[in-house]
Amino acid sequence: MTDINHELHDLFALAQQQRPLVLASTSRYRKELLERLRLPFMTIAPEVDETPLPGEAPLALAQRLALAKANAIGEQLQAAVVIGSDQVADLNGQPLGKPGTHERAVAQLQQMRGQTLIFHTSVAVVCPADGFSQQHTASVRVRFRDVSDEAIEKYLRAEQPYDCAGSAKSEGLGIALLDAIDSDDPTALIGLPLIHTARMLRAAGISLF
Repeated sequence: MTDINHELHDLFALAQQQRPLVLASTSRYRKELLERLRLPFMTIAPEVDETPLPGEAPLALAQRLALAKANAIGEQLQAAVVIGSDQVADLNGQPLGKPGTHERAVAQLQQMRGQTLIFHTSVAVVCPADGFSQQHTASVRVRFRDVSDEAIEKYLRAEQPYDCAGSAKSEGLGIALLDAIDSDDPTALIGLPLIHTARMLRAAGISLF
């Protein structure tokens, strides 16, 4: 923890005496999104078992994991403001996570074509030193086109979205697989709903301007 404490000290200085900000994630997509707020922060991988509980609904899974990730790091760094987030794709009540492999991605997209999915992206912000804890879940409805097996294969070989829930990147070529997106936060589908994250950071005492 010594190196982490040194980084936190540096973050205090950069943040002009605000509490240091930590993103409890190793996702490059969430890191890139949080960088849009132009705040100094560090990333730490939370050690959280992401296995769904028996009978756990996709929405409940996303909410539980987001808070668990934030709390896992918050318990170690109680003076920090910690962001935890998780996304679960919901296909008729069935949770779809990151495929991890090409074969699983093919199977996911074959299941999803012609269907409307809900992508639940939950974000939690905690600061144990202040007793602060807030959470919001952005649920995005996404309608997929009824694409061919050939199109699925070509898409996956081109973009290789094996670390994305639902096997598609809406911010990239994956947008061509979709018919419609219904969302109140344009970054939620990518992995971190920034409108709601910014609101909770302000509530936690982080100044964005």
